[in-house]
Amino acid sequence: MLERLPGWLNWTRDTEHARRVGILARTPVFAGLPRRLLARLAVQLFEKAYAPGEAVFSEGDPGKGLFIVLGGEIEVLRDTGQGPQRIVTFGPGTAFGELALIDDLPRSGSAVATTPTRLLILYRSHFEDLVAGDRVIALMVAKNLLRLLAGYVRAANVTRAKAEATPPPAAAGDGTASSQAVR
Repeated sequence: MLERLPGWLNWTRDTEHARRVGILARTPVFAGLPRRLLARLAVQLFEKAYAPGEAVFSEGDPGKGLFIVLGGEIEVLRDTGQGPQRIVTFGPGTAFGELALIDDLPRSGSAVATTPTRLLILYRSHFEDLVAGDRVIALMVAKNLLRLLAGYVRAANVTRAKAEATPPPAAAGDGTASSQAVR
């Protein structure tokens, strides 16, 4: 049956395209999109290799796109007064930088390859063109982004509540432990 496809459908035989569609199908931002729409989205992706120690983006850079790890590992760091602090590590099959699909606010951390890494990149400008032409993609991705953001807020609230419930260690005999625990 594939032999009888018109020339403009040759992409259906492209194994690289099929691999990208499969990756997108497992990416939470694109969950629930039908394969035909994932196929339209897959052609917008750009693949790039990074060497260990190479920056994908730096804290403060404008957000320009979403990244999906094909292979390797990415570490996200945030500058603190005590030096860089590791926030999270991403491995194959994970996506990061999804907030850049919404706005171009500065990145809240730096992303650095820790091993030889390959990423798929979806630039916001390509994504905006795609969703402008397809309401289904726009609504499904907006719904998925809202779910992800809600999860981030809940996780931050749990972390904050745990930090507030745990009193800081007091110096021996200074009598401040109980007064610091009640705020």
